[in-house]
Amino acid sequence: MARSGIDYGGMMHRAMQGLIARVLEGVARDGLPGDHHFFITFDTREDGVEMADWLRERYPEEMTIVIQSWFENLIIDDEGFGITLNFGNSPEPLRIPFDALRTFVDPSVEFGLRFETQDSDDDEEHEDAEYQLDDDQGSDDSPDDIPPGGGEVVQLDRWRK
Repeated sequence: MARSGIDYGGMMHRAMQGLIARVLEGVARDGLPGDHHFFITFDTREDGVEMADWLRERYPEEMTIVIQSWFENLIIDDEGFGITLNFGNSPEPLRIPFDALRTFVDPSVEFGLRFETQDSDDDEEHEDAEYQLDDDQGSDDSPDDIPPGGGEVVQLDRWRK
């Protein structure tokens, strides 16, 4: 049965995935600027996740990767991204679909996105997106100048019927 109305949650979810894709495309092209680095948490059970068996055994549900000083083969497409990271001096390729993402954080500018899965009563699967933005993004202020609680987390499911 088709739903009537505008699916703001789904639209926000896709927009946030697009934002991450654009950020990663810039990093693949130009490298990481300044102090930027990313903590990316993803669901290892999601269809399309590709990783070494020993990593899957160690992280059977969720894994957080860090993109910072060493990475290679960062390739982004419409569905997700591939990257090779170093695990104990062993380069390992990963394939992570955007639908598997749970969090994306760049602590250098206090920016973070969180994707939460929600069980739904209807046939459609929805992911409600939360986002956190710091008003001082990109500023040169020292951490002492940033007021506590500068970011705000908004749960989009508040406005759902």
